[in-house]
Amino acid sequence: MGPSTSAFAGIAPVQRLKGAARTAAACLGAALDLALPRLCAVCRAPVEGQGLCASCWSKLAFISRPYCERLGIPFVYDPGPGTLSLEAIADPPAYNRARAAVRFDEISRALVHALKYGDRLDLAPMMGGWLGLAGREILRDADALVPVPLHWRRNWARRFNQSALLAAAVSAAAGVPVATGALKRVKATAQQVGLTRSERAANIQGAFRVPPAGKAAVVGRRLVLVDDVLTSGATVEGCARALLRAGAANVDVLVFARVADPVRTSI
Repeated sequence: MGPSTSAFAGIAPVQRLKGAARTAAACLGAALDLALPRLCAVCRAPVEGQGLCASCWSKLAFISRPYCERLGIPFVYDPGPGTLSLEAIADPPAYNRARAAVRFDEISRALVHALKYGDRLDLAPMMGGWLGLAGREILRDADALVPVPLHWRRNWARRFNQSALLAAAVSAAAGVPVATGALKRVKATAQQVGLTRSERAANIQGAFRVPPAGKAAVVGRRLVLVDDVLTSGATVEGCARALLRAGAANVDVLVFARVADPVRTSI
């Protein structure tokens, strides 16, 4: 005996309701696009979709090999596989490897500032997708992502942590979980902008700690620190040292943009 007619009685109305809801959502989206057109995050020109206009996109400087295998600093010529930069040899970091999606220049700076200070949270999935591509090799063996934390006062003032947004986007693309509570910023440091390299290192000293509740996410695990920009490296260095002291098996670094001089010497 086949199923009774009453068993299917509610299906058609439900399907009609779902169809109506999708239509309403599409209409609302179209209305919002007309009322609030999407703008390029850099030059503010109207764009199709999200992110950048074609002109600004063409100026974005993605980082690809050849680069220092330790620090991810791009080279101007290919010195051969496994080559390290002078910086990596003279002052090796606590972390193992660093990778960045793009050079820190006028275009990438505008994207970072739009995300951090312009409430362009819609940029995080796009930027996180580029991070995922840049960090493929270090994400392959990672147990968890650790966003560089903000001090609670700065987090309260900004209302969100841009590094956590990027980590969530990388997690969605790469399938690596985020260990949100693994690291805590326990000292309210001054802004790093304008400080020398040594001043940045002193400013960040003792700023990060693994809280007791975060130990389980750290001990014996391979972690990837996620941040927006790498300049002198003082912030990720402080984070990496705190994680390694707490028992992490390995710490790598993945950032959206890094400062990279146009000419680098390698060994």
